[in-house]
Amino acid sequence: MPLTLPSPLVRPDWVAAHLDDPSLRLVDASYHLPSAGRDARAEYAAAHIPGAVFADIDELSDETARYPHTLPSPQRLAQQLGALGIGDDHAVVVYDGSGQQFSAPRLWWMLHTMGHRAVAVLDGGLPAWRRAGLPVTDAVNPVSSATFTPRWDASRWRDLAAMRTVVANGTAQVVDARSPGRFAAREPEPRPGVRGGHIPGARSVHYATLSGADGMFLPPEALRARFAEAGVRLEAPIVASCGSGVTACAVLLGLKLVGAPDTALYGGSWTEWGSQPDTPVETGGA
Repeated sequence: MPLTLPSPLVRPDWVAAHLDDPSLRLVDASYHLPSAGRDARAEYAAAHIPGAVFADIDELSDETARYPHTLPSPQRLAQQLGALGIGDDHAVVVYDGSGQQFSAPRLWWMLHTMGHRAVAVLDGGLPAWRRAGLPVTDAVNPVSSATFTPRWDASRWRDLAAMRTVVANGTAQVVDARSPGRFAAREPEPRPGVRGGHIPGARSVHYATLSGADGMFLPPEALRARFAEAGVRLEAPIVASCGSGVTACAVLLGLKLVGAPDTALYGGSWTEWGSQPDTPVETGGA
């Protein structure tokens, strides 16, 4: 039996107390945009939580797809997760080095959507771990492959056709995790050929506003206030979007923490929507 995780978020002291548990799998899922000038794999090699493996978000994608971070088939993703040593009987804790919960929630969402419920994100990531004075290492242990059984939950994912229906019929709220400047088309999109603006009717909840200056997620009451301020109704269906489906998962984790019952990710996100010649686009504030 895997460890029982206390919540979708775990704190550094909890992880430290369970480092030696054989059913625990730690995963560094750090990812940085090219403009950040950071090498996530090199940073992992220099210092990571003891026992952690590195998961490359780009590699856990369909590399033949037109748009970045397109999900691979459930069978392919299951093989990749198993090769990382993540199996059906493991409790998984994911973290990143951003200090803003940038990419760890993406792997949390992927595992959850694959039917693996024993998964949590390390609150505050590697920076919080180091602030707590806990050990890091550059040692990499050999990974023993494991059996990961895919149990794909398609209800947690939306494609372009589904999003056209959402916009046409208003069947769900769209929450955009990009910066307010990109949402309003005041800032350029980082990928060529992608228009600025947002999906009509979308609400703007920048993923970074869901955590404090220390990179820890806001408490539930503050998260609820943040979503309410943006006009998001937690009881109604919600689809999260961002640039390519990574930071939207931080919004989905925040929604999970406040008990939103019906959430999904728009996989292609703005890179797909903004690249189409006929999709409607709004600019300006929400």
